[in-house]
Amino acid sequence: MALVARLWHFLPLGRGTVLGLRLLMGASGSRGRCGLWRLRGFEVMGNPGTFKRGLLFSALSYLGFETYQVISQAAVVHATAKVEEILEQADYLYESGETEKLYRLLISYKESEDAELLWRLARASRDIAQLSRTSEEEKKRLVYEALEYAKRALEKNESSFAAHKWYAICISDVGDYEGIKVKIANAYIIKEHFEKAIELNPKDATSIHLMGIWCYTFAEMPWYQRKIAKMLFATPPNSTYEEALSYFHRAEQVDPNFYSKNLLLLGKTYLKIQNRKLAAFWLLKAKDYPAHTEEDKQIQTEAAQLLTSFSVKN
Repeated sequence: MALVARLWHFLPLGRGTVLGLRLLMGASGSRGRCGLWRLRGFEVMGNPGTFKRGLLFSALSYLGFETYQVISQAAVVHATAKVEEILEQADYLYESGETEKLYRLLISYKESEDAELLWRLARASRDIAQLSRTSEEEKKRLVYEALEYAKRALEKNESSFAAHKWYAICISDVGDYEGIKVKIANAYIIKEHFEKAIELNPKDATSIHLMGIWCYTFAEMPWYQRKIAKMLFATPPNSTYEEALSYFHRAEQVDPNFYSKNLLLLGKTYLKIQNRKLAAFWLLKAKDYPAHTEEDKQIQTEAAQLLTSFSVKN
């Protein structure tokens, strides 16, 4: 009905005029000698059949255009609904720790233009690369692919905090294959994107945690790397354990017990500043954290080893 209503308005004579279309016949019922047709004050000379066919063609053409628009809009809605369905499946698999199933789902859509799908694919690619059974050759390939997906996600939507976060993570991973000079140079870019992610979503505990790792890394930087950094850059990246602690604690405040590695790093950072009591508190929490992923299991083992070293020393 909506198409019909719009059709009447489209026709040049207006809805009321078309509804009042009529052929004025003579008294004998003939058309008259000159084929004169009247249309509410308008006179049309010529073959009435041609006129009616033209009018019908215009109507059908417009209906075709309207149908195309409706179908196109429906296709967009359908495509959007499909992406939302894929994202729901992806998030479910991620929360369930189904790393390989998640990767198989998302890799089918690697040509997607959707930023939300692309950064999830970057994350899934990286997670596969981190598995202990992944070969070194395959790991390197996945790390570079993850960076490409994250980069595309950021290009599609610069307002996506997750795209900034995963772009920074993937740049950091690639640095392991690029040498110390590139790794240090990338540190500025990484920090910039983590800070942007936090700015866009201050409630994302993971972005805050990663900023803490950035600080911890440069607080822990060996002296020879510091020397290289000073030779290469006028102001090399720098941070402190106290700054790292502030980010790890902030992440816990935003989302308590959200990540086993945040608990572990709180413990390790307190060890660095010689506060064994608080170090033991956080390491115990990391050891007792429910293991949902392979990484959680590795963290449990590391926390237990550090706690054992406490008891031996004491």
